[in-house]
Amino acid sequence: MSPLSSVLPSVHCEAQDAPSSLTGSALNSVRNAVSIPENELKRWRRLFDTNAKVVVNGEKFLDTENFVNAIAPRGDLTKIGRPQFAMLFRVADASKRGLVSWEDFTVFQTLLKRPDADHWIAFQYFDVDNTGAISFDDFKNVFTANVGSSAIPFDFNSDWVKLYLGKKNGAHVLRYNEFTQLMKGFQGERLRQAFKYLDADQDGFIKPDQFKQIILELAGHKLSDAVVERLPTLCTLTLGGRISYSEVIAFHNVVREMDMVERIIREATAKSKDGRIDQSDFLNHAAATARYSLFTPMEASIIFHFASRGNGDKRLALVDFAQLLDPRWRAPNEESEAKAVSSSTSILTGIAQSAYNFVQGGFAGALGATIVYPIDLVKTRMQNQRSTVVGQMLYKNSLDCARRILRSEGFLGFYRGLGPQLIGVAPEKAIKLTVNDFVRGRAMDPETGRIKLTWELIAGGTAGGCQVVFTNPLEIVKIRLQIQGEAAKLEGAAPKGAVHIVRQLGLMGLYRGASACLLRDIPFSAIYFPAYSHLKKDVFQEGYNGKQLSFFETLGSAAIAGMPAAYLTTPADVVKTRLQVEARKGQAHYKGLADAFVKIYREEGFRALFKGGPARILRSSPQFGFTLLAYEYLHKYLPFPWEEKPPQVQTALTSRQDDMSRIRARNALKILLDVHGDFGHRAANFSPPLVRSPSSSLA
Repeated sequence: MSPLSSVLPSVHCEAQDAPSSLTGSALNSVRNAVSIPENELKRWRRLFDTNAKVVVNGEKFLDTENFVNAIAPRGDLTKIGRPQFAMLFRVADASKRGLVSWEDFTVFQTLLKRPDADHWIAFQYFDVDNTGAISFDDFKNVFTANVGSSAIPFDFNSDWVKLYLGKKNGAHVLRYNEFTQLMKGFQGERLRQAFKYLDADQDGFIKPDQFKQIILELAGHKLSDAVVERLPTLCTLTLGGRISYSEVIAFHNVVREMDMVERIIREATAKSKDGRIDQSDFLNHAAATARYSLFTPMEASIIFHFASRGNGDKRLALVDFAQLLDPRWRAPNEESEAKAVSSSTSILTGIAQSAYNFVQGGFAGALGATIVYPIDLVKTRMQNQRSTVVGQMLYKNSLDCARRILRSEGFLGFYRGLGPQLIGVAPEKAIKLTVNDFVRGRAMDPETGRIKLTWELIAGGTAGGCQVVFTNPLEIVKIRLQIQGEAAKLEGAAPKGAVHIVRQLGLMGLYRGASACLLRDIPFSAIYFPAYSHLKKDVFQEGYNGKQLSFFETLGSAAIAGMPAAYLTTPADVVKTRLQVEARKGQAHYKGLADAFVKIYREEGFRALFKGGPARILRSSPQFGFTLLAYEYLHKYLPFPWEEKPPQVQTALTSRQDDMSRIRARNALKILLDVHGDFGHRAANFSPPLVRSPSSSLA
């Protein structure tokens, strides 16, 4: 029976001269494969040609090292070493000649397309004679060849082995499906036998160093060095200084269910108010998210024991669990020396980063302002309209205003005053975004990344207050330019430029209405930035299991947050506009902020304070939507080179998805390493010897 009938179940080929070997049959099947897209074959060919360094008779081949380069995952977050991927070379080298040809490589890549490729590769590794079945001797010989003499012995005459493989001289062999079930339970049997072997007194306890030996053999590739070093401390959970079988099994269950442990921790910390959880929170969330209980109290204690470095009663943040969840985790003090060198320049780095953010905020603000400027002009015209003055009701509503502007001033009339707006909006938006980021960064919990709502409001309000330095002069010039078209229509006045307006107002005049501007901008930013942050996090689930928001999710968060912020601050914006516009004949003059509020309310009613509110929403919502979108993407694709990012817990669960074939190759190795951690390191002792010269092997 050819194993390729299972590898390529849907492949068909025309009748030809029967190949003389299994390899020839495989090559013929692959050449005629119709299930493999041409573009996929081209990608495989490019991968093969890039790594194939051995050339024999004009044909390229992969040796062991180059084969590993071709199939090993990039940026793998496990402790599986690249040399251990050489185990898969024996599976790919179907001809046992020490080299992998293009045809061999295509067969191997096709095998990796199987949904169960990881188990199938492990099966082929044990099926040394390619019979499609694994006998008692096959399994024992492969295991023995890959395990060192110092390893804890395994009893192949145990009742558990006999249930799967029968007696040594029996006729029972394992087919593929039976083999997968054996491998699933094999580690548990090894654990049981190892504990029994080391428990010399048969009292149900072993020493801490013996526990460490067991775990290193069975799961050392799944644990960080920090956890491995602290394995003996498991004995401190109970009195006596030794470790019971129950504790060994509990620890093994935690390691085996580490993916579920990580999901529960990430979800529980994300829902926690302070970003931290204790053992009760962990168990409660585990019970709420599963049909049946997943973890026992002992297993929860073990998780928190290793995450907290001995103090299991503490409330822990996600970053505290990193050493348990990430096999590549390194202690912060291992990098402290490198950071200490640059600590003296941290102030300069902070200033440089703020300046960098300032420039990015300026570009983002200019883009947002340009997109929505026509809406802003309509809003200004509507807010300046006095309903008590006869003949001053030029526009019925915002739509009518836009129609009249287009008819009387043309399309360019919508962009009257855009120049000063762009000159001023860059520093305005830049300082708002920079100050908000600065205050949030200082108030944020460095471990959880959380910030209290009070500080979110303070950060936003401070940003809004700082921007008035640029906002007030900008807006008073912009508003007078926007009103000129309306005045020219009523009074026949000639339009005046921005320079003339600045000279006319003077330095103090440029800050007329600043109190109203502060009254508008401080609450606007205090509402906007917290709303934007919580929309991203709570509605669109940013950061949940490593999620990154899409283009439209980011735009939606920024735009929606601007709606309540814009409408609720409309009264202050109306007063600011009235104070900054040059009053014409017959119009009321306002002495100050309070006087303006009182007169508008008495003469025009409460609704007048919300004039232009819809237009303000239509302007502010998309403007801040596009501004924040641009700002986020500038940060994403042009980050500050020396930015000190908060600690992140990066694991296989949150890392970018690698090519599925590479993932399956890695998972196949995990199955083999679960048998014993020496698999791969000792594979050379079992693999067929490489040929002495490539030419002799292909002669």
